[in-house]
Amino acid sequence: MTVLVYTLGCRLNQCESEAIMDAFVNAGFSKAEKEEDAQIVVVNTCTVTSKAEQKARRMIRLFSKSAEAVIVTGCYAELDRDELCSLGPHMHVYGLKEKGGLLKLPSYLRTALLSSIDLNDAIDSFGKAETDPFIFDASSFSYHSRAYLKVQDGCDNACAYCRTTIARGPSVSLDVGEVVRRAKKIEAEGLHEIMLTGVNLTMYNHRSGGLGELTERLLDELGPDMRIRFSSLEADHVDDRLLECFKDKRIFPHFHLPIQSASNKVLKRVDRKYTIEHIEYIIGKMREYKDDPFIACDIIAGLPGEDDEDFLLTYDFLSRMGFAAFHVFPYSPREGTTLWGARDRVEERVRDERAEKLRALSAVLSRRYIARQEGRVLEVVAEKEKDGRLYGTTGNYLKVEIRGGDGIKEGDLLKGKVISLAPLALIVD
Repeated sequence: MTVLVYTLGCRLNQCESEAIMDAFVNAGFSKAEKEEDAQIVVVNTCTVTSKAEQKARRMIRLFSKSAEAVIVTGCYAELDRDELCSLGPHMHVYGLKEKGGLLKLPSYLRTALLSSIDLNDAIDSFGKAETDPFIFDASSFSYHSRAYLKVQDGCDNACAYCRTTIARGPSVSLDVGEVVRRAKKIEAEGLHEIMLTGVNLTMYNHRSGGLGELTERLLDELGPDMRIRFSSLEADHVDDRLLECFKDKRIFPHFHLPIQSASNKVLKRVDRKYTIEHIEYIIGKMREYKDDPFIACDIIAGLPGEDDEDFLLTYDFLSRMGFAAFHVFPYSPREGTTLWGARDRVEERVRDERAEKLRALSAVLSRRYIARQEGRVLEVVAEKEKDGRLYGTTGNYLKVEIRGGDGIKEGDLLKGKVISLAPLALIVD
């Protein structure tokens, strides 16, 4: 049977989806090359915004028309099981505590199907139980050329707008030694890039040595041809120990910071645990230690309490700091959060106008960043061929066409000179 794992949301979801797909492949199922050909669809959902939930519902309804079974999991599934069950026939919902069971489900289904048991009956008869959040440990990666390594889950913060922490629960961390073991296993399999992921990655072991200690250990244990990326770095636990690690060439020059607002007044209003001055310090160190790194951020337009002055502070800060890109989210009230009934919400029309202005600024800054790349020599990890052309992702997170070179394989670590900006391409020796 053919299987599709459809992922919404963060890189942690992508990491867990890879492990789920890996389990199906190892049990003898085939990866569906086209969505409409999938007989079993796993939808890994997100609950960050109402739009993410709307998209999940739309895709689930679509898949339910063609697939024989639809399995829904992720943060949305943890919070709204009954709603998701009602979206179509042959619907099966796994909350976050049960999500790890999806790694054992494929082998169970394989045995059941060989015994001529109906697919949906077999899924219904599979016993659900709470599982270790770090059971997701893929040995191959069907949807990405880099390895994802989950090292942290949950969050101890309670940001006033965030529903994800309600779904995921308190922060937990994978043991340092186990992280190193899994990273060395990835290295032994011939991959050259690991992305460390978590719900709040910088909260890794934050009451002890933190993410800085873990990164030091990985750099000590991994060889010279391995590279590390971080999925996202919450500012409140980015300290000098972690920043010092960025001097190592094996840390790719690509960083993502969920800033949300450049107004300290707004940050305090929504219970963020840092100031914009600390953000500026972090960015300064990133640029000191890396040559023109790709620094992206998240921004929420129209957070409760944001007035015109606060918005201008944010706009001017983003422009002055010259981010390579930012993801803009119009504020979306989330049921169960502190701000759900906030009376100082920004009018939707104003919120949306601010979001559009920020997106326009992001487009300008992205073009400026790309324009600076011409003639630079960058590292790139090769990805799959498409239409007879080879593509890859550079260390500073640009998608490029790879030209030149012989015998290049998916996952190879290369160096090349940027020779074209439109299309973005580099040539390797």
